[in-house]
Amino acid sequence: MADSHVKMAQTTPQEVIIAVVAGLLAPLLAIILIVLLVLGIQKEHKPDTSSEAAQQATASRIQPFAQLVALDANAPKVEKSGQEVYDASCTACHAAGALGAPKFDNKGDWGPRIGKGYDTLIKHAIEGFNQMPARGGNGDLSDVEVARAVAYLANSGGASFKAPEAEAAAPAAATSSKPDPAKGKLVYETSCAVCHTSGVAGAPKVGDKAAWSARISQGLETLHNNALNGIRGMPAKGGNASLPDADLMNAVGYLFTEAGGKL
Repeated sequence: MADSHVKMAQTTPQEVIIAVVAGLLAPLLAIILIVLLVLGIQKEHKPDTSSEAAQQATASRIQPFAQLVALDANAPKVEKSGQEVYDASCTACHAAGALGAPKFDNKGDWGPRIGKGYDTLIKHAIEGFNQMPARGGNGDLSDVEVARAVAYLANSGGASFKAPEAEAAAPAAATSSKPDPAKGKLVYETSCAVCHTSGVAGAPKVGDKAAWSARISQGLETLHNNALNGIRGMPAKGGNASLPDADLMNAVGYLFTEAGGKL
């Protein structure tokens, strides 16, 4: 009797591999096409780098977290008022009465102390007393600044002490308004290079005579005033508010001469 069962054809390993590869090929091609489409869209939408807003944003991003500041070691110290000293060095204890400190504006705390006299309170504040460190822990305070802070505190508690006034400033020695480009180079490197080296936010590049030509014709004094007060994308003093005016003038002089200007 003939065999009525039909034998099933056997699948070879090669056929299995071909079937798997063929099954993966279609989704792989789809992924590649999607990636190419996204890249094409991104290429057509280039970021805006030419507008003033974009350049200012770039300058903000690349601004260093810390900047070196060229200070004049011979510049006179500007002494603080009693309130300024209190706000900066005394509030930590005298606002809340920490460590037994008499509270600001508390007549009950200050009454017995006021009776000791202004000079005694100043002496205690300068030298330290009980839990209070000398000069309130701020060794940079002058005797005059400490005396002003004592008067400010004690007067809030009912005293009528007269704080020492600022001494009349001695006449300033005559100085030349002519900038020193050599000193200005250091100021430039620490405060101006971030924009003027690469031309960020429309800043004229250092040494670029074409970019500086029209500016040089305005004169050194005008350029100094622009740098001092800010103009267009440039902030006042290049964003360094503590930069002394003499240093700013030197930096302007450096840029001025590097572009061919004559002092």
